[in-house]
Amino acid sequence: MIKINLLPVRAAKKKETAIQQLVIFGVVIVLIATIVTALYMFKRVQIATAKEEIASANNRIDELKKKIGKLEELKSLKEQVKKKLDVLAQLRKNKTGPAQRLESLSNLTPDKLWLTNYSESDQTVKISGIALTEDLIAQFMKALEGSNDFMAVELLVSEQTEIAGTKLKKFDLTMKLKSGLLQPPVVPAVKK
Repeated sequence: MIKINLLPVRAAKKKETAIQQLVIFGVVIVLIATIVTALYMFKRVQIATAKEEIASANNRIDELKKKIGKLEELKSLKEQVKKKLDVLAQLRKNKTGPAQRLESLSNLTPDKLWLTNYSESDQTVKISGIALTEDLIAQFMKALEGSNDFMAVELLVSEQTEIAGTKLKKFDLTMKLKSGLLQPPVVPAVKK
C-alpha cells in the first residue's frame, strides 16, 4: 500500500483559505473605511454648507435690522413732520379765522356806522359802536345775521349820545360765532 501524505495539501488549503479570508477582511476594512470616509466628507460638506447658510442668514438679518432701524427712524420723522404740519395747519386756521371775521365785519358795516370795540371770548362776540340812526344799527344787525361768521345777534344797549354837537346812537351788540370757527382769546378794540 501506498501512503500519500495529504497534510501539506490540507495545510496549503488552510493557508490559501486564510489568505482569502485575510484579503476579504482587508477588502471589507478598506470598503468600510472608504464608506466611513465618504460619509464623513459628505457630513463635513453639509456642515460647511449649513455654516455658510447660517452666516448668510445672519448677514441678511443684520441688513434687515439696519433697514428696520431706518424704517423706525423714518416713522419717527414722519410722526414729527405730521405733528409739525398739524401745528402749522392749526396756526394757519387761527391766523386766518379772526382776520376773515374782521374782514367780513368790515364789509358788513354800513356807511355812517362806526365800530369802537370788538372782543371775542369763547363763542361770544361783543361789538360796540356809534351810528347816525337806529335804522343803520338794524341794517347792521340783519347783515350780521346773514353772514357766514355770526349768529344770534342781540342788541344790548342803544342810547342817544352827542359827539361834537351831533346827536348819534351808541350801541352794544352781542352775538355767537357759528360753530367750527376758531377764535383768539380777545382782540383789541377796532376803531373806524
